[in-house]
Amino acid sequence: MSTSALIESTVALLRQARDKHGDRLIYPCALGSEGMVQIDLICKQVPGIRMMTLDTGRLPQATYELMQEVREHYGIDLEIMFPDQDEVEAMVRKHGVNLFYHSVENRKLCCGIRKVHPLKRALTGMEAWITGRRRDQAENRAVVQPVENDPVFGLMKYNPMLDWTESDIWTYIREHDVPYNRLHDEHYVSIGCECCTRAITAGEDPRAGRWWWESEDTLAECGLHVSSLHAGEGESGEGI
Repeated sequence: MSTSALIESTVALLRQARDKHGDRLIYPCALGSEGMVQIDLICKQVPGIRMMTLDTGRLPQATYELMQEVREHYGIDLEIMFPDQDEVEAMVRKHGVNLFYHSVENRKLCCGIRKVHPLKRALTGMEAWITGRRRDQAENRAVVQPVENDPVFGLMKYNPMLDWTESDIWTYIREHDVPYNRLHDEHYVSIGCECCTRAITAGEDPRAGRWWWESEDTLAECGLHVSSLHAGEGESGEGI
């Protein structure tokens, strides 16, 4: 699909979501490369969509710099959600600051408290939310549809970037002078918390830069979306 066709389909779905849900629609953006393309499209072609991001408390400095650049470049008040201080303190007291290296359960606990719980707060009162998921990011995302019912959060979920490839993303960024995380220039593809993100080498899977110390059989998701994929399999809020 050509870049112009991708833009047209993405903008159409964003407008559909905005027109249907109004101020009860939100875009929680992790500020990845595809997220920056979607922010650019929203600001230029589909204004009126509320946008926010998560500050886990352990992000790379480059991500904080991008947060500020987004505000200044687009002239928007990007909302920032933080984890609950009491939850973080209780977790660290019990398991230590680097608990995620010791077990998958601990890593999911940390992601749950630092990411999933703030997201749940952001989604409270909403009818729908937008993601930047792409089919080429991970094998388990190949079955994702443009519009889904999210059984975990009880909302509609819109995925306007599904058909974009990594090459499409960077073509758009360069042609439209879109701000992006400078860590991408250092071979970081999927950027999350500093402690859980590394650069990848040529030929590695894009998600190999996240939670690389875990078994290859582990589903490499932080919990923001994996819960929807496996709804009804008994996951608790703490284990997402």
